[in-house]
This record gives sequence, C-alpha cells and structure tokens, in this order.
Amino acid sequence: MKGRGYYGIGIQNVKTAENIGTLWRSAFIFGASFIFTIGNRYKRQASDTVQAWRQIPLYNYQSFDEFYKSLPYDCQLIGIELADKSIPIAEFKHPNRCIYLLGAEDSGLSNEAMDRCHELIILPGAYCLNVSVAGSIVLYDRVQKAENSFEKP
Repeated sequence: MKGRGYYGIGIQNVKTAENIGTLWRSAFIFGASFIFTIGNRYKRQASDTVQAWRQIPLYNYQSFDEFYKSLPYDCQLIGIELADKSIPIAEFKHPNRCIYLLGAEDSGLSNEAMDRCHELIILPGAYCLNVSVAGSIVLYDRVQKAENSFEKP
C-alpha cells in the first residue's frame, strides 16, 4: 500500500522557540504524524500560522533517554547532522516508519543521540541551516521520494 507508515520530527535542545512553530507548520503541511521537543518545552508561536497544534500532536521530553524509551516498535531514528558518517540526503532512502531528529543550530545533536540513531543524514552545503529549514527540507525530500522509496510492508 503506497504511503503506508508514519513519521514524526523533532528537535533536541532547540535554541529558539520560533523554530518549533515553523517546523510544526511544515510537519503538518508535509503529512507528519507528530512533532516533539527534547530538553525544551514549546510555547505557542506566531510562526505556526496554520494552527498545526490542532492537527498533529506535540510531545515534550525532558531528556534524550525519556524520548528514546518511547520510540515506537520497529521505528527507525534518523538524525540530521553534519557528521563524517552521515549519508547525503540525495542518496538516502526514507524508512516507512521513522522519526527524524534535529539538533540545535549551535550545538547539533548530542553524541548520545548520534550513537543511538539508526542512520544519520546530511543536507548539502558546508554550514548548518536554520533548524526548521533543515527539517522542512528533509520532510520535502521524503514526500518527493515517496512514490518509490518506501520499504515493502
């Protein structure tokens, strides 16, 4: 069945709350099932102009361990990070069931998070993007590749 599965996206230790509102809006538009934060709590933002909070849930986790313990069965954790072992997004095949994890713009993903990700992907460019922009690009890439990239159920 085409499009079967689910995905969510979130940010570890987000630097500015405005990025959550923008990412939440993109997550809603691109069909994500949920959004989350690790380490920081969300405050309603004007950047969420479509009121995505009415459409998809936001989960807040105090720590990475708390988040990791709640991963759904058979769901892959995919980190987005500028790291040597990251796969370029152009070569990446999105899993049917996954959670995308972004790090803060100034510090990236924690070492613990990178070690526990099933895969890491990298976006083009030598510098980090705004975290909500990076997340939006990943979601767009998933939607664009959806026709042929999902694993068979």
